[in-house]
Amino acid sequence: MANEAKSAFGDDTVYVEKFFSPAPRHIEVQILGDRFGNVVHLGERECSLQRRFQKIVEETPCAVISGDLRQRMGEAAVALARSIGYQSVGTIECLVTDDGEFYFLEMNTRLQVEHPVTEEGVDLVAEMVRVAAGLPLSVPANGIGPRGHAIEVRVYAEDPARGFMPSPGQITRMDIPELPNLRLDAGARVGSNITVYYDPLIAKLTAWGADRDAALTTMRDALAESVIEGVKTN
Repeated sequence: MANEAKSAFGDDTVYVEKFFSPAPRHIEVQILGDRFGNVVHLGERECSLQRRFQKIVEETPCAVISGDLRQRMGEAAVALARSIGYQSVGTIECLVTDDGEFYFLEMNTRLQVEHPVTEEGVDLVAEMVRVAAGLPLSVPANGIGPRGHAIEVRVYAEDPARGFMPSPGQITRMDIPELPNLRLDAGARVGSNITVYYDPLIAKLTAWGADRDAALTTMRDALAESVIEGVKTN
């Protein structure tokens, strides 16, 4: 393996990653930091439902991890961000195994696509602007605990009958219901062309509820009542 690396790249360094079986969960922690040394976390997002390395469903809080694991992940994420003097919104992504261990995967130093599911608790964009303006975070020093439950789904222009291959075309109809506790983030509308050159994401729907069952009920109703024509959708 080292010989192959040397031949291909002129460097025989080999990086070995731990293999997990069965498949671990993809869970990430939202963090915020400012120039005054304040770093907080805003809980975790469960992002394990993916296809072709693209997330499809995200929810917070994760329904299957323990309170102890949630605390350890949050503390580790804050410690990592503080150690590098991080300022702004960021995400610490981890792999979590069935035995309750978690492993650092990467840090995304930006606002992520799935941020609305966390924004049911705090306005992340407003906090980013505050930090950029040199102001301290408005979030309490101990962060903000979970407030109910939120679920986000990504609506893609994909054809389920063809293995969820991209379904390019022009959107001729797009009706998303307005329901209590439902948020719509859309970059497309009637007349928009979904091309083969970019991510086929059409919209994100985020449902909030006092508990997971309430959030799921709202999401099911929203998806059942949504109509998008001109392209196939997932």
